[in-house]
Amino acid sequence: MAGIRKVLVWVCKDGAAPQAVHFLQSVTGHFGTADLVNVNYRVDQNRLLISPDPTGVPLKRPAFCPIKHLSTTPPPLDAEQRGVDVGVAIILQSSNQRVLLTRRAKHLRIFPNLWVPPGGHIEPDETLVEAGLRELKEETGLEMEAEQFLTPKVLGVWESVYPLMLSRGDPQRHHLVVYVLLRSNRTHLQLQEDLRPSPAEVSACLWADVRLATAVVVAADGAKDKSHGLPASVSMSQVSAEGGLTEDSMPVSVLMRDAPPTGPDVERVSHGTTFALGLWLKTVHGEDHL
Repeated sequence: MAGIRKVLVWVCKDGAAPQAVHFLQSVTGHFGTADLVNVNYRVDQNRLLISPDPTGVPLKRPAFCPIKHLSTTPPPLDAEQRGVDVGVAIILQSSNQRVLLTRRAKHLRIFPNLWVPPGGHIEPDETLVEAGLRELKEETGLEMEAEQFLTPKVLGVWESVYPLMLSRGDPQRHHLVVYVLLRSNRTHLQLQEDLRPSPAEVSACLWADVRLATAVVVAADGAKDKSHGLPASVSMSQVSAEGGLTEDSMPVSVLMRDAPPTGPDVERVSHGTTFALGLWLKTVHGEDHL
């Protein structure tokens, strides 16, 4: 398909031909009114094809998804002509069951200062795993060879819109983010030795263990005790302007924050990351997707 500059989302349902999803349509909403559905996915001819499948992976949008709450006024022509982009995020699990989270640089245009896994856009002619490995290397310096991890596993798909609420303004970005689990045969300390983050994209890194990930997920579910018995602070690495790492700590409470509906956003774990951490914990405990 000559001339394709990016991979976009298409949906397939009821035996009909695939159709492109335009920018102001909710992908999840194509399959009903629920905020979570199970789907099948595949990359084909530089399209991410999504179809309903009860045995598939979870596709979720937040209850406050701005596109879900838009009025029924016909969208402007430029929105009709835009599509929904595809991103990939790598949940990198060490052999001692920790996962790598990075804090997005504060100067980035969308979701600055949020804690997320390494990831970014899938490029034309890439597979999901190829895109994830490329972004992992570009953002963290980690170059993963096939023999260094077990078979990749897609955990789920998150529908991401920026700004994340209508109270923060009209939608400017719309993505499906595919979370891919890579289980390394190296410990987090061994992986840490090879970290060379790009300061243009990453301002800090940390390795979240099962207890910390559980606390983040439970806090997002509205638990009154958000500390979950954790120490007051967690170890992390600050990234210098030259890309060097300095050991530091931060209050655990920062990772338990929710997004304020108005005003400046705060440093926190992104909603999509929390969704992915919940799915990761189920694999750790040997459960199915849901």
